[in-house]
Parts: sequence; structure tokens; C-alpha cells
Amino acid sequence: MSAASVKGWCPGALRPMQSGDGLVVRVRPFGGRLDAAQTAGLAHLAEHHGNGLIDVTSRANLQIRGVSESSHRLLLDGLAQLALLDPDVDTESRRNILVTPFWRDGDETQALAAELEEALVDSMLELPTKFGFAIDDGKSRVLAGNSADIRIERDAAGGLLVRADGARLGRSVARGEVVTTALAVARWFIASGVREGRGRMATHLAAGAKLPDGLRGEAEPAPIMAAARPGLYPQGAMVGIAFGQMPHTTLNQFSGCGHALRMTPWRMVLSEGKRTMPSASGLITEAYDPALRVVACSGAPRCREAHADTRDLAAALAPNIGGAAQLHVSGCAKGCAHSGAAAITLIATPAGFDLVRSGSTRDAPILRGLDRDELVRDPSILMGGH
Repeated sequence: MSAASVKGWCPGALRPMQSGDGLVVRVRPFGGRLDAAQTAGLAHLAEHHGNGLIDVTSRANLQIRGVSESSHRLLLDGLAQLALLDPDVDTESRRNILVTPFWRDGDETQALAAELEEALVDSMLELPTKFGFAIDDGKSRVLAGNSADIRIERDAAGGLLVRADGARLGRSVARGEVVTTALAVARWFIASGVREGRGRMATHLAAGAKLPDGLRGEAEPAPIMAAARPGLYPQGAMVGIAFGQMPHTTLNQFSGCGHALRMTPWRMVLSEGKRTMPSASGLITEAYDPALRVVACSGAPRCREAHADTRDLAAALAPNIGGAAQLHVSGCAKGCAHSGAAAITLIATPAGFDLVRSGSTRDAPILRGLDRDELVRDPSILMGGH
């Protein structure tokens, strides 16, 4: 695999990341939700202070691309006016929270999110940069496959629990104990020796760390829901964003209906309360569209680390990978768009594409230096046809 510069941190609004098309400015919606005015405002900011392209990330955030050094300050002013800006970089980096998009009016999800956000501001915890929380408190869990270190869930009877990622069971808690218990687990994590910026809970537990008795539990979490797909739900219309990127005009179209947007970590958004599927170029509205099985990073020329145009190749291969196989096309060895395993992983290098089957960008390729046009002509190479 090719050498790549692993940053070890994620961009934010106050701490953007330089990419091939300018600064990448990440916006973290509070409670995982944007009201219609915020959605329209973000579209306007992306058009006037970026290159008009907006990413939907695997951490349920939005990224405005192509921001210049001179326009960054104006963009921050606009985000502050939309109530989408944290007071400082440390607060921004701690507020790494996934929220189930399937909450209902009157349940406790948004209140829990707001309480956790406020508690993290006051906590002054020095957590690893990618350390995160998940509020997955529905009757079924929908975020179990997504990255988080501390999970707020329910048991089969509907009671709340706090579970350290990597532990099978969680600790049953009363409603008023949820946030304090979650932060207690975070403090234990730091105090037990994990101080490097890339520490993760599941890895820590797998290495032998033991939660103290006061934080361990015996509560079995609720069952896992089948993977969400585009379609109509009681909460609204779920729609996919092809390759996790859309122009500002598409985001503005969402706001035009007056509906709020709920973010997801699946490169989909839920248009709250909408009873018909939206239509625009680059939106995935069919539940079994082949594009849902394909993950690709920004690729060249948008990313300075990338060795190839990943999305062009991914789009060409999507209809031909068959079945339920997932294809991950990465512009370099970092695997920013998808950290886990996929049935097929292609990694761009200066010498062509390396192929990993049933693995990730960190695994050894079985074939190296594959030509892009050859893969398009004969996609059976991907599945072992040669």
C-alpha cells in the first residue's frame, strides 16, 4: 500500500482541514438535526464561501468544501448566525455525538442529546479526537454498526442503559443518571491509561481493560434493526446522497419544503415529516439502488493524498458488483470514507489499484497495480473471476 499522511484528527468548523480543493469545513448539527432555515443557510454559505459542494459524512455531519483562507472567517460568521458554531475548538472536538434519526416527537432522544452536549461543554474532558457517543434509544438499535465509544441505548423492556463500546452488556440507569454515567465511563477511559489521540473504547477493552464494578452492567441491549434504506418512514422521507456529496442547490431544495433534516451516518438524510420522496440529481431514492453498496472517498483532484478519481471508477463499477457485496474505492491507504471491511476494497496507488477482498485498506492486497480501464472492462476480476 502507498504511504499516506494520516492526520489522526477530524476537521471541524473552527479547525478546518486542507484538501486538494481548498479547506474542508465540517459542520456538526446540534442534536443531529437542521431546521429548514439552517439548511437553507448552509446551502447559501456553501455557494458563496466554498465551491458549492457539500459532503455528508459517516459521522452524520456536513462538510463545506473549497473554502479559502480569506472566506473562512466569513463562513464562521455565517455559521454563528445559524447557531451552528461551537465557542472553541476543544468544545467542538468533544461534541462528537451520533443521534438516531428515528426519534419521535415527545420521546427523550433530543433532550438526551441536548443534555449530553451541554455536559460535554462543561466537562473539560481531554478525549481522543475521534472518540464519540451514540444516542440509540429506540425500541431497536440502528447505530450498532457505526463508530461510537459510549452508547446510550435501551433494553428489551424499554429501560435506558449506558454501554461501553466493545462490552456486550450495559449498565441500567434511571433517566436522570444517563449523562452522568456516560461521562463517568469517559473519565474512566482517560484515567485507565488511554491518553493517545487515537484511543478507542472497544480496542481498550479488547486489550484487557476492565470497567469498574460501578460502571459495569448486566443489561442486554435492544435488538438491532435491519439496515435503513431509502424510503418513507413514519418520521419522514429517507434519501441517499450519491457518494456522500451534493451541490448546494440540492441542499437548498430540501429546505424549500420547510422540512427539517435529520442527519445519519449512512450518507443518507431524513427529510422530517415529508410524505413523498424528493427528486434531484444525485439523490438515491430506491431502496436497492446499486449505488448504496458503493463507498468512495473524495478522490483526486479533490484530495491531495488521493492517487485517482475514485468516484468515477466507483460509479462505473456499481452496477456490476452483484448481490449484496459492498465495494469501497479509496484514493489512498487511509480509508477515510470507510474504516471497516468490505467485500471488495480498491486502493489507489501511484502504480494502479490494489485489491483487497473481505478486508479493509489496512489489509494485504491479493492483487496489485490493477489498471482502471481493465477493471471497468472486466469487473469479474474483483470477485475472483481471474
